[in-house]
Amino acid sequence: MRFLTTLLLWLLVAAIAGCDKPNSTQEQAQNQAQTQARAQGPKAANNDAAGGAPGDVTLESASGMTALLTYAHAGAPAPTAPFTGADGRDVTLNDFAGRPLLVNIWATWCAPCKAEMPTLDALAALEAGNISVIAIAQDLQGRAPVVEFFARSDVRNLEPYTDADNALMAAYGNLSLPTTILYDSGGAEIWRVQGGLEWNDAEVAMLLKEAG
Repeated sequence: MRFLTTLLLWLLVAAIAGCDKPNSTQEQAQNQAQTQARAQGPKAANNDAAGGAPGDVTLESASGMTALLTYAHAGAPAPTAPFTGADGRDVTLNDFAGRPLLVNIWATWCAPCKAEMPTLDALAALEAGNISVIAIAQDLQGRAPVVEFFARSDVRNLEPYTDADNALMAAYGNLSLPTTILYDSGGAEIWRVQGGLEWNDAEVAMLLKEAG
């Protein structure tokens, strides 16, 4: 991915600067956005013109999928709205506290959601024990279409979490699908990716390291 060089340079600069002056999570995110905006040049300017926040970065997968990486909500706590677990019981994102969490909000009627799902499934296997990776479907029909899609697509490492009432999606503020959000082990947002991405790409691992 073409954003990696910029991201790696930023991580090195941020590590050095962090030793000199402590910042809040929000301040760090703002500083990162400004650094990325200057480094990305026309690409970042295009994101701003399209309605993105300053510093949003376009991610491009080898398959041609594009997504937007944003730190605009960095530091925000995970919403407490309940959704349905694979066993039919209510669960919240707080139930996954204790280790970093990657949350994918998707639906079986969403084409880019379906396109990225096998790679998200592969990432779940790669990060098992390090990062919890969950996908929460917004299908109004509940679990049935999700289970059918997982079986047809050979998705084996993701549980069929569902949110038929769209309560979680509403708590986020009616997200576009797909949106994937990384939380640290304490439940604070680090970044979110809007749009489809190849999640099992080795270079994505660099972004996941931001969860600590």
